[in-house]
Amino acid sequence: MTAGMFAGRWMRTVRWVSAAGLAAVLAACGGGGGGTATGQGTLRVALTDAPSCGWDHVWVTVEKVRVHQNSEAADGDAGWSEVVLAPAKRIDLLDLTNGVLEELGSTQLAAGSYSQVRLVLTGNSGTGATAVANAVQPTGGSLIPLATPSGQQSGLKLKANFTVQSGQTADLVLDFDACKSVVKAGNSGNYNLKPVISVVPRVAAGIQGYVTTTLALSSTTVAAQQDGVTIRSTMPDATGKFSIPYLSTGTYTIVVTSDGRATSVVTGVPVGTTTTTINSTTTSIAPTTSTMADLTGTVVASTLEGTSTVSVVVTDANVTVLQMLTGGPTIGVASQPVDSVLGTYAFRVPTAAPLKAPYAAGGSLLFTADSAAANNYTVHVDVADEGP
Repeated sequence: MTAGMFAGRWMRTVRWVSAAGLAAVLAACGGGGGGTATGQGTLRVALTDAPSCGWDHVWVTVEKVRVHQNSEAADGDAGWSEVVLAPAKRIDLLDLTNGVLEELGSTQLAAGSYSQVRLVLTGNSGTGATAVANAVQPTGGSLIPLATPSGQQSGLKLKANFTVQSGQTADLVLDFDACKSVVKAGNSGNYNLKPVISVVPRVAAGIQGYVTTTLALSSTTVAAQQDGVTIRSTMPDATGKFSIPYLSTGTYTIVVTSDGRATSVVTGVPVGTTTTTINSTTTSIAPTTSTMADLTGTVVASTLEGTSTVSVVVTDANVTVLQMLTGGPTIGVASQPVDSVLGTYAFRVPTAAPLKAPYAAGGSLLFTADSAAANNYTVHVDVADEGP
């Protein structure tokens, strides 16, 4: 089944794929940060991960995190502050789902506003552990080194805006989306690392709940979305519990997807200053079974040159499958980068009607099938910006 067999239309937007950043405005988070000089504060940085797609392990090796007050500052400019990991830390991103953090460290720096963050990874080199500093292991397969981006030594430039106040601690969480960051390289058997990382404040607010353990939990994703855009996502643990922390105040849609199951949606979930619990183990979300369909295609950019149309395969883009529910909202069902050589993508999507329930403060979720939305998808393509 191809994209053309689904209702909907093609959409094309531009974003940063190599370093997708979510602005994080941080004021005095944490306690006093005692011992800092006047005019100085403390920056603390941690790493977390969204669920990964079809991997047993995704390893990255972090050397340092650099921050600067000028969003246009170059690598060699003065004014950089650094959180240095000595020795560099090799981290399995799949250990960091469901709100788990890997602390990267902290540093003192001048109070003020900062607008650039760079994550510096160790490159693969030599033999032994250094040869697979950054590597992926497909489910049931062998460890494969990841080809890292050019300009690796200067770090991955992330979009961020945060404030460090004098005598206070500002907390940053780097949300490394392994699913969108590991990109297949044609039929070579190799993969590229094109990190997609959001910078978010470490706040206590979030959403938690339970899905049934009868699901294939390793293929289950729970996403907190707004207008079809996933803000943060995770996978449930062995008990079916999911936790999506570090969410800003607002209203979210929870979208549960799992292989062989209908998509389940909880609308209107509020997040304030604490964690919102949407249900308990006795009312766990249990999507009905569904046959799955293959949704495949190739991203092509076409231009008119004279009277001829010239088409070129796009190899640096991200594809999201959207589904518009009756009466709203639009949800994201799946997302992945295209093959970095062939520009292709492949999804498995449920043919059954999605199930929708409004949020209820008591934790009682009443799901109804949205028959009109069944098997009706739109493919949305985000094409990479050519910027730094």
